[in-house]
Amino acid sequence: MGDMTQLEAGTGRRVSEARERLLRTAGQLFYTEGIHTVGVDRLVTESKVTNATFYRHFPSKEDLAVAYIGSVDQAIRTQIGALTATDVPADAILRGIGASLVEQIRSPGYRGCAFLNAAAEFPAPDHPVHRAVVQHREWFLQTITGLFAGIADTSAEHAGRHFVMLRDGAMSAGYLGDPVLAGETLLRGIEGLLRVHTAGGLDESAAPAPGQAPSAATTVPDIECSPPSA
Repeated sequence: MGDMTQLEAGTGRRVSEARERLLRTAGQLFYTEGIHTVGVDRLVTESKVTNATFYRHFPSKEDLAVAYIGSVDQAIRTQIGALTATDVPADAILRGIGASLVEQIRSPGYRGCAFLNAAAEFPAPDHPVHRAVVQHREWFLQTITGLFAGIADTSAEHAGRHFVMLRDGAMSAGYLGDPVLAGETLLRGIEGLLRVHTAGGLDESAAPAPGQAPSAATTVPDIECSPPSA
């Protein structure tokens, strides 16, 4: 159970293997069972580290929870950042994000959005976990708004907020209800929002009629609001 280090690919920075195991284990347990439910003893046992190693890297379980939220946030930032740096059109990226969310919602072991779940466990606005969630959501909203602005400047802020609300609703409905219907509703909503935004108006009647298939979208891989599989 030694605290060995390795070099992080592409950076040359040394990363503690024990810390990474703790973070991976916490990600899976916190997501599937809840942050409050999982104790330090279990995290230590399943990560195969010592108590001393745990507290050397994370002074408290809440510090580990903040790191867990940060790791999911950073993965999403990296994935979307790589896409926005390419020549992929903004509307294709937005459709792809929606398609990937649908895949996640319909996947085995889906337990809702890690960020919304964490915020529900830590409702106090000044709590570090809650603040980490809010910071991610602010970035995500700004990023989505920027993509809509790349299509048309008019009402980009409205479209960005609408997209995030569609996403929040679908991720909750997919866990609490029928994931297939939630996914279909999300894609139809995104397609309708893109049509309205592209037309430069806010008339919701421009959304596709029930039963009308949305335009094809290329799935953007791994845009997930849950930790990666161990």
